[in-house]
Amino acid sequence: MSDMDGAPSGPMISRPERSGNIGLLIGLALLLVGAAAAFAVMDREVAQPFILALLGILAVVGVFCLFAGAIGFLRLSARPGEANPLASAFVDTLEDGALITDLDGRLVYANKAYADLTGAETAADIRVVERVFSSDPDATDAIFRLSQAMRDSRRAQEEIRMPFPLGRSDGTARWYRVSVRPLQVSKERGGGKPMAVWQLADITRDRAEQENSFQELQRVINFLDHAPAGFFSCDAEGRIVYLNATLADWLGYDLAQFDAGDLDLSSIVRGDGTELIRSIKGQAGDVKSETFDLDFVTRNGRGLPVRLLHRVPFGENGQPGDSRTLVLNRSRGEEASEALRAAEVRFARFFNNTPIAIASLDKEGRVLRTNAPFLKLFGAVDSDDESPKLEAYVAESGRRELAKSLQAAANGIGEIAPIDIPLVEGNDPRSATFYVSAVQEGEGDGEAAIVYALETTQQRALEAQFAQSQKMQAIGQLAGGVAHDFNNVLTAIIGFSDLLLASHRPTDPSFQDIMNIKQNANRAAGLVRQLLAFSRRQTLRPQQLELNDVLADLSILLDRLLGEKLELKVIHGRDLWPVMADLNQLEQVIVNLAVNAGDAMSDGGRLTIRTRNVSEAESTQFENTRGMPPGEYTLVEVDDTGHGIPPDVMEKIFDPFFSTKEVGKGTGLGLSTVYGIVKQTGGFIFCTSEVGVGTTFRLFLPRYIPKVVEQKKPEPKESEPEKVKDLTGSASILLVEDEEAVRAFGARALASRGYTVYEAGSGNEALEVMEETDGKIDLVVSDVVMPEMDGPTLLVELRKTRPDLKIIFVSGYAEDAFEENLPPGEKFFFLPKPFTLKQLATTVKDVLNG
Repeated sequence: MSDMDGAPSGPMISRPERSGNIGLLIGLALLLVGAAAAFAVMDREVAQPFILALLGILAVVGVFCLFAGAIGFLRLSARPGEANPLASAFVDTLEDGALITDLDGRLVYANKAYADLTGAETAADIRVVERVFSSDPDATDAIFRLSQAMRDSRRAQEEIRMPFPLGRSDGTARWYRVSVRPLQVSKERGGGKPMAVWQLADITRDRAEQENSFQELQRVINFLDHAPAGFFSCDAEGRIVYLNATLADWLGYDLAQFDAGDLDLSSIVRGDGTELIRSIKGQAGDVKSETFDLDFVTRNGRGLPVRLLHRVPFGENGQPGDSRTLVLNRSRGEEASEALRAAEVRFARFFNNTPIAIASLDKEGRVLRTNAPFLKLFGAVDSDDESPKLEAYVAESGRRELAKSLQAAANGIGEIAPIDIPLVEGNDPRSATFYVSAVQEGEGDGEAAIVYALETTQQRALEAQFAQSQKMQAIGQLAGGVAHDFNNVLTAIIGFSDLLLASHRPTDPSFQDIMNIKQNANRAAGLVRQLLAFSRRQTLRPQQLELNDVLADLSILLDRLLGEKLELKVIHGRDLWPVMADLNQLEQVIVNLAVNAGDAMSDGGRLTIRTRNVSEAESTQFENTRGMPPGEYTLVEVDDTGHGIPPDVMEKIFDPFFSTKEVGKGTGLGLSTVYGIVKQTGGFIFCTSEVGVGTTFRLFLPRYIPKVVEQKKPEPKESEPEKVKDLTGSASILLVEDEEAVRAFGARALASRGYTVYEAGSGNEALEVMEETDGKIDLVVSDVVMPEMDGPTLLVELRKTRPDLKIIFVSGYAEDAFEENLPPGEKFFFLPKPFTLKQLATTVKDVLNG
């Protein structure tokens, strides 16, 4: 480092770097001296060849070095301390101090600016960065982080405040920016060892300017916060990124706790005003301004009438940027005192807070002005026209009818009938009722009609759902009534078949004919049970079931039913909730769905059955599950890869006797039976299908939470050989049945078992028989549905005189179909129709012995 006027003015090398090897040079010199001494003591003639050889070698080496130096192959090392003059001049002219050290912290180079900043007057005074800042304990942590970055060969930067200028013990505080970065010098340039470059800059003036700018910004924010008007800014998503203190005070929010994005427009704007604010559209580079009269809602729920001066810039692709929105409080006394302005405010509030969508149209049907509910109902239309036609919001099928109403309004017709038309189709079909009113000439600025629209989507869905439920209920009642009458007929057929079989031996020629009659009657009884299942009037025996266990047991049967062409995959849900259902009926549901899926995959495919739990929140997220209340369900999904179900067929799949199969290949009762069983169990079934892709049936069964009851283990009993049950008896039985054939069979069947049987064709006759027998009746076997007096009413009358009398109800309906008509806690027994002779005799015997 050179001195100029007593101060450092050039670079300083604190640790010279030598690129040569002095030991090698000394060794070579000693070798030559030794050779000369040896030649001197040798005989001249003997030494001459060796001298000539040595001189030749030295001459060849010299010539080689000259040529190598000329072509650049050999380069002589610079003298120690010699540096590139251009690089040195550039570094010395930098305003920032520059310091180069090795990774051990030894100084290699420092420019003049570094010496000036650190207060070094001579080369000996220059110190490395760690020592320069060691006088201030507050700078220790920052210097440590920089030193660590140097050793890790990475960049780092810190800003350090010193109480005095560097190298001095008095003066004002100064700010310094210290940075470090790795430096690698190539071996060709005499380097090879990693180094570090430190830069030091005095940023006191920059910090002062930043502080001044910050203070100015705080003054501007203070002015804006305490302005007599509110102000906020929202992004394209409606999130509020800024609001001033005045608006926060009006709304009742603590500005100190507000963070950008905590609130959105729907939090502070009442009703559908949010859609109105976000309705502004523009092209790239546009800045659109609109004025809105709306109601804000404060934090405690009170309304605040305001006028918004809303300005939105549009960026690339027409994307809206952050708004600049001025808010004027319209509830102030000076505003309310002006009658015209107050009326304007009230109208704007009514106009934008009404639940009906309103729009004004010109003669061509273009939308001129709208309210907030209109924008919420119809949304935005993809159109370059800023004033789209109303027909753009309406489905194609309803545009002609709408055009007629608009034309009538344009012609000045006052009475125009409302029209119910579908809207532009989206994910879900929607509809609305339009009321068109003509605007008389001179009343509006280019307006020809006012349109009021009321959405009817939910109403139409409820109407369709109600109509469907009414249809299913009516079909169910019809099916239940038919099934009840068939059960009476089948009871007689099966019963008299049993009586005939009892009087014929298996070797008799007519025995097989009677068996065929009984077997076909039992087949007919199976069809009747399916009808009862659809009408939800069959008898269920619910029990706690684990669906995974049920499906595991069924999988073998399903494999056989589906055949080799179809792949069955059962996915069991983990920790599945139990359900309360009839095991046999639930198995029938799964089998029916699997068989239908197999028929839909005649060319092969995959049937997947999944089970899982559905939480209350998740139960509302499924598509096409209208009418199902939120709750906890156990879900069974039956998914196939078949040909799918067309939409026109989907509406009829649960109707009884509806089938798409060929004649003779289906009864049309499969899915109707499934529907009835699921409904009677308290569950829900829904179907989604896509033609060419497949069909999915979803069964939602209510979660059953069992009560914890300690059950005593039964004591082991010694096994006894099973004995044939004695079905005979001598009790007196009153048989009440309005169907003569069923009553005749029952009387004969019981009389053949030794019972004394009294017959009655109605409830009134049964009461007369009870009076005539003077209480000798031990058991009453009664039908449920009878003319004049039904079974439950008969039971109530009998209890008045015989409270302990035992009674068995027989019916083609389910037990719970009439149980609600009985007094609470009433005890009775039940035998479903159709029944066999043995079933009747067994039930009577069990009740009498009970």
